[in-house]
Amino acid sequence: MSLERIIREEARLIILRALAEEPNESATSSALREHLADMFMIVREREWVERELFWLKEMEAVRLTPAGTVVIATLQPAGTEHLSHRRFLSGVKRTSQPVC
Repeated sequence: MSLERIIREEARLIILRALAEEPNESATSSALREHLADMFMIVREREWVERELFWLKEMEAVRLTPAGTVVIATLQPAGTEHLSHRRFLSGVKRTSQPVC
């Protein structure tokens, strides 16, 4: 597996988790870019983040709403199910199993 693929799968999981932590389960592509860079050292252009968001949209994990020069991503049931281990989205890193 290439390093770029590992980074993409990790970033997709981080994006889903970040959305789940928001009160309205939504965030802009700019805010998600900053979150990836500041918290996880995944430093990429906003366009890269938006390509990942469009990929997650194709997997029905997020809904995207254009807002000027950015997009707003909102968590959808498929994304929530991946985070809670009820569904696996191929191409998104698996979450750690909860410790009992």
